[in-house]
Amino acid sequence: MGRSLWKGAISFGLVHIPVEMYPAVRDNALDLTMLDRRDFSPVGFKRYNKGNNKEVVWDDIVKGYEYSDGEYVVLSEEDLRRANPEATGTIDILAFVDAETVPLLYYEQPYYLAPGKGGDKVYALLRETLRKVGKIGIATVVIRVKQHLAALVCEGDTIVLNTLRYSDEIRPTDELKIPTAKSKTAAISDKELKMAMALVEGMSEDWEPEQYHDTYREDILALVEKKVKARQTKTITMPEKEKAPASKGNVIDLVALLQQSLGKKPGKGKAANDDQDGGEEEEAPAKPRKTASKTTGTKAVAKSAAKPAAKAKSAPAKAAPARRKAA
Repeated sequence: MGRSLWKGAISFGLVHIPVEMYPAVRDNALDLTMLDRRDFSPVGFKRYNKGNNKEVVWDDIVKGYEYSDGEYVVLSEEDLRRANPEATGTIDILAFVDAETVPLLYYEQPYYLAPGKGGDKVYALLRETLRKVGKIGIATVVIRVKQHLAALVCEGDTIVLNTLRYSDEIRPTDELKIPTAKSKTAAISDKELKMAMALVEGMSEDWEPEQYHDTYREDILALVEKKVKARQTKTITMPEKEKAPASKGNVIDLVALLQQSLGKKPGKGKAANDDQDGGEEEEAPAKPRKTASKTTGTKAVAKSAAKPAAKAKSAPAKAAPARRKAA
């Protein structure tokens, strides 16, 4: 797990629980290095003094707050700690609330909390209490130079501190053009809703996070390997000329899209409506074809049944190029 990034105590009432904080997540983003395209050398950045343009080493860097234009108050790590020793060393639980009352929009960054020396029993007491009452603890904690609102949540045997956004950090949605339930332009029929619910039900499965992974990152790494093998490590791929986007109508046949998503073929006119209601229109031609193939003396029936079957087969074939073009 590595070194803890914060040490302190959880406090609620007169109870203090010594804890250590560890990062709960890691960033697996691609680490791309900036290069000079002229000779492909890495591009570096220097910390420099804006007064004399000379480079500054880390040991000579201190932090300061600009209280006036060009005027700073120097603040050392000790100054930041002394400003409020209790706040910088305590996860102060303010209240306990139902977890479902905190919208996911407020959750920001998770951290693991592990008991500090001598804190096993009180740590377990808080964990089991939160589990039994079905609540989460709302607390404040100072990490580095910012006081965070946080939620203490049980995750298995571990207490997770998840920093929360303050309400004034959440942008309002007033300026967004979001349709309401009563909007005429977004009116939804019962049939559309039922088909969408059927689609969701058909795609429902148990949550197994291990089956999801960053396929785009894997594709980039595969491309890197391909370029290395082809000895094209210094080849810069230029963008191709953009193709004109396919024209799209403003009217969307939502029922047809839902039908395709459910594995159905959209029909035309009355046949399409019958198919939406009962879903039996596709099975009707199948029976005459079976009969025709077994009965040798009824050529007329076989011939008449073959025509709609041919149409049914040719319809998707004509539609397929159009779908590929739109994609």
